[in-house]
Amino acid sequence: MASAPLLTEEELSSLRQFDTCMIANAIETFHVRLRNTGFTDGKVRCMFLEAPPMVGYAVTARLRSGDPPISGAVFRDRGDLWTRILNSPAPRILVLEDIDEKPGRGAFVGDMHAAILNALGCAGYVTNGAVRELPSVRRMGLQLFAGSVAVSHAYAHIFDIGVPVTIDGMEVHTATLLHGDQHGIVSVPSEIAAQVPKIAAKLQRFEREVIEFCRSKDFSVPKLGDVMKRMP
Repeated sequence: MASAPLLTEEELSSLRQFDTCMIANAIETFHVRLRNTGFTDGKVRCMFLEAPPMVGYAVTARLRSGDPPISGAVFRDRGDLWTRILNSPAPRILVLEDIDEKPGRGAFVGDMHAAILNALGCAGYVTNGAVRELPSVRRMGLQLFAGSVAVSHAYAHIFDIGVPVTIDGMEVHTATLLHGDQHGIVSVPSEIAAQVPKIAAKLQRFEREVIEFCRSKDFSVPKLGDVMKRMP
């Protein structure tokens, strides 16, 4: 089966108009997956809560930071990762699964690697491991989602580029479309992605109607039942 076409910039921009909760609500209406899948479960945190929603296509790999290399003092930088990112659909999000027994001993992304990711057209970085040098990264405008914050990069290194990964209960493949904000991250199925903003707008209007009704003098339980029957 052919993969769904990439979204246009206008369609990506439409997704950014909604928070992740509303995007998740809209996805549920399509019944393309179970309602308890496709999103992070709260252990991975948004580092910059005030930032607008992050939307982009995943570039995946695995990460370790706890153990030194067999020879030498440091691991070699992975230029092939930078090439993979640059050749992936934009906007890009680097997604690294830290598979150490205790994830987050060291951070791969600080201000230097954030600058590299910015130059490669990345909108954000996602890991169940750690990040560091937050003030500098915040100024660069790169969004970060991580399980912790670390002082050192320790022995952080990348391997298994392009394989499926699992971040905080959410399975991510290379080119998975992700939407993230202060609430967490949700993956957007490619076959419905272009339709999600329209449904999200409809659900948002309905929620506002319910909230306004609950604040009005006309509120009553019987009338609330009538309002709820109009749920999209």
